[in-house]
Amino acid sequence: MCLTICKLLCVSVYLILFVSWTVFCVRTCCQTQTGISQVTHYAGVQTFELPSVPQFCNSPTMIVMVGLPARGKTYISKKLTRYLNWIGVPTKSEACAAAALKDVTAYFTKEQGQVAVFDATNTTRERRAIIISFAKEKGYKVFFVESICDDPEIIAENIRQVKFGSPDYVDRDIDEAMEDFIQRIDCYRASYMPIDDERDRKLSYIKIFDVGNRYLVNQVQDHIQSRIVYYLMNIHVTPRSIYLSRHGESELNLLGRIGGDSGLSPRGQKYANALATFIKGQNIRDLKVWTSHMKRTIQTAEALGVQYEQWKALNEIDAGVCEEMTYEEIQENYPEEFALRDQDKYRYRYPKGESYEDLVHRLEPVIMELERQENVLVICHQAIMRCLLAYFLDKPADELPYLRCPLHTVLKLTPIAYGCKVESFFLNIEAVNTHRERPVNVDINRNPEEALQTVPDHI
Repeated sequence: MCLTICKLLCVSVYLILFVSWTVFCVRTCCQTQTGISQVTHYAGVQTFELPSVPQFCNSPTMIVMVGLPARGKTYISKKLTRYLNWIGVPTKSEACAAAALKDVTAYFTKEQGQVAVFDATNTTRERRAIIISFAKEKGYKVFFVESICDDPEIIAENIRQVKFGSPDYVDRDIDEAMEDFIQRIDCYRASYMPIDDERDRKLSYIKIFDVGNRYLVNQVQDHIQSRIVYYLMNIHVTPRSIYLSRHGESELNLLGRIGGDSGLSPRGQKYANALATFIKGQNIRDLKVWTSHMKRTIQTAEALGVQYEQWKALNEIDAGVCEEMTYEEIQENYPEEFALRDQDKYRYRYPKGESYEDLVHRLEPVIMELERQENVLVICHQAIMRCLLAYFLDKPADELPYLRCPLHTVLKLTPIAYGCKVESFFLNIEAVNTHRERPVNVDINRNPEEALQTVPDHI
């Protein structure tokens, strides 16, 4: 009965809020029942069976990387961890060792984690059997991600980009590091047993061939695994840069009013022209330009003289009843709401409006398309730019609403092996400051002076 109710709840909420990941069952339900792990041997080869512990809808998931070194496993695991945390699924990456398995238990039970990513080779069936046995005893789900690559050019590029920037090879001679790493690959290759499509048909996994030229997906168990598969099928390793810019300064920016759909100020128009000159000077191959549906981003893009694509998902956060109000007016008319937003800016939702958490959900299709594309210029808004920046820089939810995204500044994001390189370009066109820091006093009963302490200057 409990399992049936859980499934119904999961299905109903999934249909209503496609992008939410909420715990519905009591965690102890899936941890108080333990089963005996079973590993069957056929002709000297282990065959893994389905978990003996009932898998409830909120069972934590262990994502296990599989593959030889220099196959992009760390790149995949870091991106996947970053993505899951960004959409609100608490995720942690671990090295695959006995101590790490104990850490996983603590992470799932004490820290309320939902996903653990094991970034290691896991090339033997014995090693994978240990992980599966552990997961069965605890009632965790297991999803394997195997990266298979036989293209020598891709492997050589992975070695060049990843290993020479790896902490393992700091201050090491390049030739020495290359020789050492190739020896490591040969050592692992001798004992490597890929996931077998027939013997392991009951396992949940995705195989990625030659960094995305082909995929094989098997036994996806639930909503979170389907999202993982969808994400992994969208990412690529082609070198590219993403340019983020807010629109030029708007008329409402000058007045200190939030939201609205005003046009550019004279300085905002100057920025649009300066942006066009800057982009032209970058000599970007096959650049795509995206804007929101709002006037100020469209007017900024018009100066580029190129085609652009409008995304409603890139529209600024909806301030609801507070649209086109100044912070002073919000404090005067809705002092309690103003304080509540300061207490939890990420989750606070404007009356009849949106929260930053809502924006993250709204922007997930944008992130997926950004991962599919190569060079893109996104002309957007302050709250939108904060959400996108938090994804690429792996910033937590409590920092996201306070990321600095000044007007008339371009951020160039270049994905690299272990993160994202950020370059900032101020285009020398003055603009008002729209950044408001969190005030010291966030109590509902604070006085107006304390509430307005960090409001930026405006006309």
